[in-house]
Amino acid sequence: MVLNTCYRFVLNKETAEDLTQEVFIEVYRSINMFRSESKFSTWIYRIAISKSLDYLKSGKRKKRFAILKSLTENESGKNKFEQIPENENSGLQRLIENEDRIKILAAAVDKLPENQKVAFTLSKYDEMSYQDISEILGVSISSVESLIHRAKVNLRKKLYKFYKEIM
Repeated sequence: MVLNTCYRFVLNKETAEDLTQEVFIEVYRSINMFRSESKFSTWIYRIAISKSLDYLKSGKRKKRFAILKSLTENESGKNKFEQIPENENSGLQRLIENEDRIKILAAAVDKLPENQKVAFTLSKYDEMSYQDISEILGVSISSVESLIHRAKVNLRKKLYKFYKEIM
């Protein structure tokens, strides 16, 4: 649960694993601060989200993108995937296209305002109920509904604009 939540925000397995460790260290250190007003899992979700968002706000994120770029480029700076002939494997081409779509969606979600991004991620990726999200965020259920609705509207606009520009 924690690893998946962190991954949904940072989009890097190693970073998500590091953040997961930090979350459980924080849980261990702060266990005496847990109030039984909400579920224990809700409290842990809050910590995981806070750690993930703190990481995104820091400069550490830029280093990870440099690593990802180095994994996809060869020595001459060209994309490794461009070297594969198109007709060699159409399944591979579809896989690459799907990965590109996922990256585009992830980038659009990443540009949402923080509260919309958290609500949308918990709802759509983690499939949490509005009730659970409201407890994690400390807002009403109607606020969660509004955040998710605005996130969808913003994503629709961002993705429409993106695809309109590349077509």
